[in-house]
Amino acid sequence: MKGSSIISAAHLKRRLGQYAALWLGGFLLGLIAIAVLSWVLGDLIEAVDWVLPPLLLLTGAAYGGGVVITLISKETLGTKLLVVALALLMLLPLLWAPVLSAVVAAYVADRSIEYSQAYAAFRIAVSNLLYPLAEWLGSGGWLDWLWSLFQWVSTVVGFLSAWAKIWPGIRRFLGPEPEEA
Repeated sequence: MKGSSIISAAHLKRRLGQYAALWLGGFLLGLIAIAVLSWVLGDLIEAVDWVLPPLLLLTGAAYGGGVVITLISKETLGTKLLVVALALLMLLPLLWAPVLSAVVAAYVADRSIEYSQAYAAFRIAVSNLLYPLAEWLGSGGWLDWLWSLFQWVSTVVGFLSAWAKIWPGIRRFLGPEPEEA
């Protein structure tokens, strides 16, 4: 096993960096694929329905692959358990990245994303996961509130992880800080 600590901060940092890259990649690839396919097909919603399912599958598979690599690695048990716990916690925000690209594309095109079967299926699946929590909180508008919270938290988590991933590159590009005289 690597090192003597219970949790490998280096491995965790590497996995979080890969998460950020995957979130950003899923979002950007979704935007590009939807834009190109909507130009080819002539319909944004049809493009979204073609792009989202395979992109969600690829994103989830890549994410799962990272977890499996950790599980078969020589990392400590603590590191493995923390990676699995974080993977479960951050899976839905990660899958939101390609869906967010569809939402952004629909917003820019001034179209309603709700007409997309892929978007509707994703929303139903997430709502089914959130429904027990909404029931536990009581009846009322909790499900819509939880859906909105999910969207915002997932977007912020993805944006912050992507920003953390690209900020060092931006700083290197801008060059070193000027020295004070």
